[in-house]
Amino acid sequence: MSRISKLTVDQLDPDLRRMSRADDKTPLELGLTRIFGHCPEMAKGLSAFAGSLKVNRTLPERLVELVRLRIAFHNQCRSCMAIRYTDALKDGITEDLVCSLEKPMEADGLTDAEKIAIRYGELFATNHLAIDDAFYDKLREHFTEPQIVELGLNVAMCVGVGRLSATWDMVEELPERFRADGEVTPWGADAVIMR
Repeated sequence: MSRISKLTVDQLDPDLRRMSRADDKTPLELGLTRIFGHCPEMAKGLSAFAGSLKVNRTLPERLVELVRLRIAFHNQCRSCMAIRYTDALKDGITEDLVCSLEKPMEADGLTDAEKIAIRYGELFATNHLAIDDAFYDKLREHFTEPQIVELGLNVAMCVGVGRLSATWDMVEELPERFRADGEVTPWGADAVIMR
């Protein structure tokens, strides 16, 4: 059971309800909106930021999804690990690629750009002060400075909101293995596809 109560669609602020298209979504698709709805003005701002990250994205969907899932593993954010986004699936995400996230630096199916982006997200989640000048030089081998900023904003969102979500323990609507005690992983065959 979630540690913070989830609002129903009818309890959401009307603007937040419209903005999140709540009437067309399942409870799982609404995810954190049902909790963020306790603070509607803040929820609208966060939703606008997250929407901007998506709408203005220049990085490949596949890369962003791989980074997101590796961060979700380190955060142990179960709802994040359980979800696969359709845009990333259309851009080549497969469960084999997700399985490669167990040891991403050894994975054959990942590009060098994907590996360094995944490592950036991983360090951001586990040892952010290890991201030094030399690491940014490695990022510049694959990404422009605007792309590095975009990657950083996506990573910051995933780390921060993912950790918050993990503490709220929102697992009741997830497939069974994501509700189990102990460490779970995003690699497996029972992911939930989100629009």
